[in-house]
Amino acid sequence: MPFDERRVLASPTGAALNLLVRKAVEPTRAIVQINHGLAEHAGRYAPFADHLAAYGFQIYVHDHRGHGGTTAPDAPPGMFARENGAEKVIADVLAIHELIAKEHPGLPVIVFGHSMGGLIALNFVQRHGRRVAGAAVWNANFSAGPSERLARLLLLWERFRLGSDVPSRLLPKLTFQAWARQIPNRRTEFDWLSRDPAEVDAYIADPLCGWDASVSMWRDIFDLIFTGADDRNFAAVRRDLPFHLVGGERDPATAGGKAVRDLDARLRRLGFSDVSTRIYPDTRHESLNEVNRDVVMADFVEWLNEAALR
Repeated sequence: MPFDERRVLASPTGAALNLLVRKAVEPTRAIVQINHGLAEHAGRYAPFADHLAAYGFQIYVHDHRGHGGTTAPDAPPGMFARENGAEKVIADVLAIHELIAKEHPGLPVIVFGHSMGGLIALNFVQRHGRRVAGAAVWNANFSAGPSERLARLLLLWERFRLGSDVPSRLLPKLTFQAWARQIPNRRTEFDWLSRDPAEVDAYIADPLCGWDASVSMWRDIFDLIFTGADDRNFAAVRRDLPFHLVGGERDPATAGGKAVRDLDARLRRLGFSDVSTRIYPDTRHESLNEVNRDVVMADFVEWLNEAALR
């Protein structure tokens, strides 16, 4: 079923956040605050929200700046903001979080993020980890090595030559297009998302999906990556915070789940005591839209029950 409510929340950043809410089957046990990925939107999470609602979880999911129905004077489509975009995205997430606290005082909140949303979720935890009962970071890549530093330099060159407001010409070739080439016998250029042809076709047909991000949005995404990759930024996060990491064995965006395993190892090295990681066989990038999505969602509910709500 569709979401129960659609609202517009005025963020302190100046954005009008398009917010969707799925009410839990009573009684509400906890809140899951979802952060969507790059070049998609909140509405795609309706089936996931339905599944969680049946187990007593209420869902809040908003369109990030430059995506979907969210608007802001400094955030045209494809751009977080003309300046300080990453910081403003995290501030918007905090605005939703504070709304949740006002509407559901005392209930635990689990922050969830897929792909770019996973970058956002972990950055939020680094700043506001004391506020959440758990963190689910799915299909996210926090690699900050030589290739990522080179990508940052390329974006600086594009900004100098083209400006910040235009779509990047180089980053799609290094990301979406490169990932597509890793799928043998692909039917479309978006088969790297899922093995389910219907889900891939729905993504392609959706005018709010699949567009090329601006130079400035890519720069902000790399800011999120490098912030999340800096061990020092975990200093204030409690070491018993439950983490749920998910990856796909055939996901080119995370090197077949290697980036997810690397995050697992890093969290454990930093002393986090409650890290649960699953790399699903044969699974591509969008775990929630894959042919094994029922198993993936059931495992997540099990983690919510056993870890975040223990």
